[in-house]
Amino acid sequence: MARYNYVIGDVQGCFEALKALLKKIQFDADQDFLWFAGDLVARGENSLGVLRFVKKMVDQGAAATVLGNHDLNLLACARGIKKTKPKDQTQDIIDAIDSDVLIDWLRKQPLCLFPNDSTMITHAGVPQIWTAQQTAALAKEVEAVLGNDDFELLDAYLSAMYGAEPACWSEALMGNTRLRVITNYLTRMRLTDAEGSLEFSFKDALDQPMPEGFQPWFEYPSLATQSHQIIFGHWAALQGNAVAEGIQNVDGGCVWGHQLIAYRLEDQQSFAVDNPVQDSLY
Repeated sequence: MARYNYVIGDVQGCFEALKALLKKIQFDADQDFLWFAGDLVARGENSLGVLRFVKKMVDQGAAATVLGNHDLNLLACARGIKKTKPKDQTQDIIDAIDSDVLIDWLRKQPLCLFPNDSTMITHAGVPQIWTAQQTAALAKEVEAVLGNDDFELLDAYLSAMYGAEPACWSEALMGNTRLRVITNYLTRMRLTDAEGSLEFSFKDALDQPMPEGFQPWFEYPSLATQSHQIIFGHWAALQGNAVAEGIQNVDGGCVWGHQLIAYRLEDQQSFAVDNPVQDSLY
């Protein structure tokens, strides 16, 4: 049993900030446990260093991570489905001597985690139309394909992963269309309408005008929060705040020059550090 459990928001390759945060919380890998809310990699200064470190901690039994949209994009790039963008700063992972090991490990990480009986973590949240148990089951459908050693199956999913349609969940969805919609909810969601349809263009703060008929997913009565606290990252403009009863954001916008956050489950206390690297964020 861990002494302390910390949920850490979107690192996005900001390795210096991660090291500073772990120093601040006096992280002890022999006693404490880190839960990462996804987007381990992308636009920070050292995504390769972050990925190696988190894998090491997971292998030691001192950490776990969910996958975020940037992590999935890295997988697609590593498989040759997409081309890496210079701003994502992830090509060095693909070129690394241990790339195959890192990518194989990354694709076998989950989309949903339960640190305890009353807490769940996904990268972007949980739509109000899903229960916690339903979310876990749907996440496993995607995980089964991501972690599959049939690379034809994996590549077909990664190729079909991009797209905003269908925008709303239906149990009747099948195949990679079904998996794409599940992925969009768990890794890309910000706004939905009352029925749960997704809207992808809005990324701003809550005081900014939103498309008509849509509001943040966490402003609707939630089925999942009837049984679990939801912790998520993904939305940097939320600045790591509690956004509704039983719903906690942990994305402090570190990669955008703000803060990296660790949220301690035992007492709901947040710890934050400023990003010490400011010259390679954009």
